Amino acid sequence: MSSLAIVHSRAQVGIQALPVTIEVHLTNGSPRLSIVGLPEAAVKESQDRVRSALLNSQFEFPLARFTINLAPADLPKEGGRFDLAIALGILAASRQIPKDMLHQYEFLGELALTGEIRPVRGALPAALQVRKAQRHIVIPFENAAEAGKVSQVSILPVRHLLEVCNHLQKVAPITPYNSATVSSVTPRMIPDLSDVRGQHHAKRALEVAAAGGHNLLMLGPPGTGKTMLATRIPGILPPMTESEALETAIVISISNNGFDASTWGLRPFRAPHHTASGVALVGGGSSPRPGEISLAHNGVLFLDELPEFDKRVLEVLREPLESGRIIISRAAHQAEFPAHFQLVTAMNPCPCGYFGDPGGRCQCSPELVRRYRTRISGPLLDRIDIHIEVPNLPRAELREDMLRETSAEVRTRVVAARERQVQRCGKSNSQLTSREIEEVCRLSPNDERLLDAAIEQLGLSARAWHRILKVARTVADLAGSDNIQTSHLTEAIMYRRLERR
Repeated sequence: MSSLAIVHSRAQVGIQALPVTIEVHLTNGSPRLSIVGLPEAAVKESQDRVRSALLNSQFEFPLARFTINLAPADLPKEGGRFDLAIALGILAASRQIPKDMLHQYEFLGELALTGEIRPVRGALPAALQVRKAQRHIVIPFENAAEAGKVSQVSILPVRHLLEVCNHLQKVAPITPYNSATVSSVTPRMIPDLSDVRGQHHAKRALEVAAAGGHNLLMLGPPGTGKTMLATRIPGILPPMTESEALETAIVISISNNGFDASTWGLRPFRAPHHTASGVALVGGGSSPRPGEISLAHNGVLFLDELPEFDKRVLEVLREPLESGRIIISRAAHQAEFPAHFQLVTAMNPCPCGYFGDPGGRCQCSPELVRRYRTRISGPLLDRIDIHIEVPNLPRAELREDMLRETSAEVRTRVVAARERQVQRCGKSNSQLTSREIEEVCRLSPNDERLLDAAIEQLGLSARAWHRILKVARTVADLAGSDNIQTSHLTEAIMYRRLERR
């Protein structure tokens, strides 16, 4: 007796869901099950999970020789995502279920020993590719809401192996997932900017940073509201487009965090601790996973206590800040993850945090302050567009600040400015190329002389010169101006706080 069954599934490599064809060949001989095709340990262990799941679901596990090939052979396969497909291949090869319908479907799911189907990572990118392949996708019930974010794809959510078999035998068809019939999810609440008292200069800088997508550094003593301000940036950022929301959800889908429907359409806000390693930030592992910079894709990466991060860890941010992506290379393969994020950082002016305090609380020597500041390299500072000071404010000023704008009010201006940028160049000002800067950031002769004098006095690099022009363009957009005026340029120059100190 010899029989062959073919089942389709998907492997997860980076953000890609690559096709995997599972070929199950049954022949006479001494009972044995072998899996080939570059499986890792978790895939090899699937034979024991599949055997128990089949027996506990009242199917037979034939005493025969099974050869299971996961093609293509040079593509690494990991995790329990192939369990369901392997089980169906064995049932089809042993003629316990029909195999004439298998080519219409792709299967993802890890099997419990009882036959129940457990969720897997990466259901969203898999659904995208299944739509292109014009097949139906059978996935765990817990993954249905995630895959349902992809339109025009047939999703069949299941809880148990028997449901799949009854569907293929046309005994009890599976009801396709319909996102319209699912109760809406309450979106996650975002802190409001009106909670912050005072710090009007810092709030203005936040508005400019949000409008142009600029990187931001806040310098000030402890307790002045730097972290409070940073956590309110997502509330004033423009809403994500459908494609941006999908890109962000894909990265979350393949991570260990798991998909959360309440975060759909919200820009992510990531705030790793200063003890985080370089791998934690950029991603890695034998089977590469996205790091914090990718989990912040289309959102905000907040690094509090910036000088406390290891200097080598901070340096890994330089390339992604320019390219918007990160490539992780391993001996067997490469994985590319998107990493277009807005960097927001905060730091104290000195190790004790009270440099320049009129009460004399700071005991740091000038050399100690210098070493503390130089933990942040010049090239990294160059890539941060806006530097501002967040000082201690008098208690009277905090008590009297009753008229505070809400995030919604600020967001209205931010959205209008961003729309001007998209209509002009199809992107935010922070992403302008050198040629585009020459075209849209033209200055009058007097303003050119002003900028040249500022560059020379502050000793700024050519990159910083470009970034001043980008920020000035954003300030002009917030003002609704077609041209950069002297006041716009002056404000942008004032945002290079660390160079001026």
